[in-house]
Amino acid sequence: MRVYSLLAVFRPAFPLILGLSLGCSLSLLMLSWNQEDPEEPCNNELANGGLVPGRLKGDSQSNYRDLANEDFQPRVIPYQRDPSKPHRKVLRTRYIHTELGIRERLLVGVLTSRATLNTLAVAVNRTVAHHAHRTFFFTGLRGAKLPHGMTVVAHGDDRPVWLMYETVRHLHQHYGTDYDWFYLAQDDTYTHAERLAELVGHLSAGQDLYMGRPEEFIGGEERARYCHGGYGYLLSRSLLARLQPHLDTCRNDILSVRPDEWLGRCIIDYLGLNCVEELQEMRYRYFELGKNADPEREDSPQFKKAFAVHPVSEPDLMYRLHKHFSQIELDQTYLQIQQLQVQISNLSELTPEGKAGNSWPIGINPPFQPKTRFEVINWEYFTEEHIYSCTNGAPKCELRGADKADISVVLETAVERLNERYQPQLRFRMHRLLNGYRRFDPTRGMEYTLDLVLEAFTQKGHSQVIAKRVGLLRPLSSIEIIPMPYVTEATRVQVILPITANNQDYVGNFLDTYAMNALDTHDNVLLTFLLIYDSFDAQRVKEEDVFAGVKSMIGEVEKRYSDVKIPWISVKTEVPSQVKLMDIISKKHPVDTLFFMANVWTEVNGDFLNRCRMNAINNWQVFFPIHFQEYSPAIMYREQQPSAGASPFSSDPLRNGHFDRHVFDESCFYNVDYMAARTKVTTDILDNDELLESMDVYDIFIRYSGLHVFRAVEPALVQKYVRRPCNPRFSEDIYQRCILSNLEGLASRSHLAMALFEQEQANST
Repeated sequence: MRVYSLLAVFRPAFPLILGLSLGCSLSLLMLSWNQEDPEEPCNNELANGGLVPGRLKGDSQSNYRDLANEDFQPRVIPYQRDPSKPHRKVLRTRYIHTELGIRERLLVGVLTSRATLNTLAVAVNRTVAHHAHRTFFFTGLRGAKLPHGMTVVAHGDDRPVWLMYETVRHLHQHYGTDYDWFYLAQDDTYTHAERLAELVGHLSAGQDLYMGRPEEFIGGEERARYCHGGYGYLLSRSLLARLQPHLDTCRNDILSVRPDEWLGRCIIDYLGLNCVEELQEMRYRYFELGKNADPEREDSPQFKKAFAVHPVSEPDLMYRLHKHFSQIELDQTYLQIQQLQVQISNLSELTPEGKAGNSWPIGINPPFQPKTRFEVINWEYFTEEHIYSCTNGAPKCELRGADKADISVVLETAVERLNERYQPQLRFRMHRLLNGYRRFDPTRGMEYTLDLVLEAFTQKGHSQVIAKRVGLLRPLSSIEIIPMPYVTEATRVQVILPITANNQDYVGNFLDTYAMNALDTHDNVLLTFLLIYDSFDAQRVKEEDVFAGVKSMIGEVEKRYSDVKIPWISVKTEVPSQVKLMDIISKKHPVDTLFFMANVWTEVNGDFLNRCRMNAINNWQVFFPIHFQEYSPAIMYREQQPSAGASPFSSDPLRNGHFDRHVFDESCFYNVDYMAARTKVTTDILDNDELLESMDVYDIFIRYSGLHVFRAVEPALVQKYVRRPCNPRFSEDIYQRCILSNLEGLASRSHLAMALFEQEQANST
């Protein structure tokens, strides 16, 4: 049995665009990245059309035909610098596509009004915005309540022609150089955004184009045509640039009550271009929706292939149209998948393996083949009530949450697919699950093997209970790209190091590593010590300071590096909770400070600090690295002890240890994010000290912030073996994690087994 998810079918981009975008940039690659002449001839060439020949004169329709038949050839414009002009430093752009002059393809503009902004405009936004790179809603009067999640531009005047004039001027002024195509439509137009994006992907961006549904002027006798605004229309970037100088004249000289007529007359009078419906064998398709029409009953080819449907009077009708067109696209995609599977099956006969080499399901990666016993993927056994592979290490636990929902869906799908295959001869009904197995294959997805007890019914009404084994697959096919804010490696990192009397002996090693990896390299990093006193040590601090040695070592580092100051803060507490310590530190630093909470066994280095800067994003994400913990040398090297001063892990530090997933002490986050989450904690628990002591910073961000909590292994964060002191006054969860960290950090299973075997051998003798 098979569980398929939707596969995306991608089409190649129009090849001409690449040549147009890179024609100037190829010459720039030959230059030094430090200096350039800002007035290079290449910029002027591109400003005048670049690789596109001079604009054609005469009839607009013949212009379109000539441009369509023109044989474009990309060429490299040579760079020639005037030796009489001085060199200047290059102002590097933030993104590559800006430096190469690559533009986004499509911007969507929707003309709306105050009366329909919260109804039809919201429906357009929900059906179009997630398919277009940018979607703007243009309205007249200001002051209306704006819907959430929509970009609304209010021009201050609700006259239709004035609104159109301001919209075109706004698009050219703010986005004229950022997009190749501009699509304008009314808010009572349903637009199939995917088809529109496919259309502009096959059109050359270097031409003047005015495309939509051609319409005759009211009372006009000439053959000129404008694009009807109800069905939307496309404007090219070059047309918008040529039209800009004439907008003010058109506003004063052309009288019209319809904004689409006004724009069409302006384009025709000053640019000589008519609205076209077809160009380069690409057709703009539209459909006029009748009164009281039902989208589910429309079956005409014009409707099924339409890019735009008009008029749409109600938001409910907009959503019904979107559902209907989405179902059409889904059916076409499934049909394409079936056709591709047939082609793959036919081509497999020509391979050396023949039909036997065809993996199941067709088109999905074959199962992973382990090369060693350590790469074998384990199967999880489950029933309808329990699963025999638990996260806490228990042999059996109750099936609940996402696991229960997953298995419930798989059982329903299995019976549904069996009925699809064997009906009408047989009909199956689920009786119970006898055995269930599942495993996650990272190369293909989640695999299931089910032993089902089914009740089978024949057409004559006879029934029988049978057992049947089925296999299902939930493939990995839905990949989501999450946009992330821009970050830089130049951010200063504030390292916070809490020290107690029990672990102060490790401060010397920490300072030596910190000085070598951060101070000697002049990294943009600061260090602050938190000296944690208990009540007894705090009372005797004048007679005998337990941290006198630590303060002395800090002073020596400051003497060695005259421009470095390492502040320390004294804290008195019996339970050094991370939250209490951060409350003190947070108040002493600006809100834009990037914190790195370290511990005394951490080896700070530049690679990790850069990843701390990149993975901690202000108002977006916090980073909790999983450090690599080295095993105990006393167990790993029982017979050959390393020589003094030599580390047994120096050759391969990531071999004799493990990534300690039980420790959450180290973290990277911004102060403003911590303050926002901490404020929610205060309002929730009303300064309950006992509850604060049972929480750490990880709990604060998980429970009280909406940020991404990024948890990942960090090879650059290596710690020597140490047995951590576990404070029983912390919460049960934190205490148990500390105990598990100490136990799993002793040695690998093989070395522990050898140690136990040798101990038993010694005891027996």
